[in-house]
Amino acid sequence: MTTVLDRPPAKAAAPPPPKRYGERPSIAYLFLTPWIAGALLLTLGPMLWLLYLSFTEYDLFTAPRWVGLDNYVRMLTVDPHFWNAVWATSKFVLISVPVQLAAALGVALLIHRRSPAQGFYRSAFYAPSLLGASVSVALVWRVIFHDWIGHPDRALLALVLLAVWQFGAPMVIFLAGLQQIPQEYYDAAAVDGAGPWRAFLKITVPMLSPVIFFNLVLDTIRAFQVFTGAYVVSNGTGGPSDSTLFYTLYLYEKGFVEFKMGYASAMSWFLLVVIAAITALLFRTARSWVFYSGDES
Repeated sequence: MTTVLDRPPAKAAAPPPPKRYGERPSIAYLFLTPWIAGALLLTLGPMLWLLYLSFTEYDLFTAPRWVGLDNYVRMLTVDPHFWNAVWATSKFVLISVPVQLAAALGVALLIHRRSPAQGFYRSAFYAPSLLGASVSVALVWRVIFHDWIGHPDRALLALVLLAVWQFGAPMVIFLAGLQQIPQEYYDAAAVDGAGPWRAFLKITVPMLSPVIFFNLVLDTIRAFQVFTGAYVVSNGTGGPSDSTLFYTLYLYEKGFVEFKMGYASAMSWFLLVVIAAITALLFRTARSWVFYSGDES
């Protein structure tokens, strides 16, 4: 006969698990609501509306009339100014982006070392990035390069110089990247007899390649969307001989001067697809030349 003393003691009930912070997703969605609303109402919604308008004939004053692919067909096969705009923009991107990045990296290499006037130099070189996109600077540029602007072969170069002059933003990013490279690498290279140029190619460029790639992507996207300088310098005409007829300038002309909003919407979506394709291509090629610190290869 078993007694109470012979029975094994009852196990105490396990205490409830403590509440952990961060397990209330409803609160997170509540804080994300303004961003989600902005993305839907100010980005995704207008994009889808533009996509619909690109298949219509629309002049802002009458109801859109469905025309199917007519805008795209006319844009790609009939309109000669469209391809002039594509060619002018392509030349601008291919010239201005590499030159601007080279200038930004060169200046960053010159001023990244500590000195009493380092802050002044950084501010002075960054200032054009704050002023370069303004109408007033573009007007000054038009006066300075008046002789160039009237020549079809040199008008584009004036806009390239205006873009290169605004190298402050990528320069600051390059400075941040340069400060992350350990000085020990350069000391070891100097002991091995490597000169400044070899140290730059074998240490600076590989270690800075993620930053170079970041600036390359941002500057390429930005260059495709340049508008203010081309509009002011060419007085809104894209001349002479369509040499400064950038894509965004021609899009503005079609949409807000000729009120062919359906055609302008088609141009907008074409530009979006081109920029997305070029960005994807840059990411694809980055596998062969961008090196990260965690890569074992």
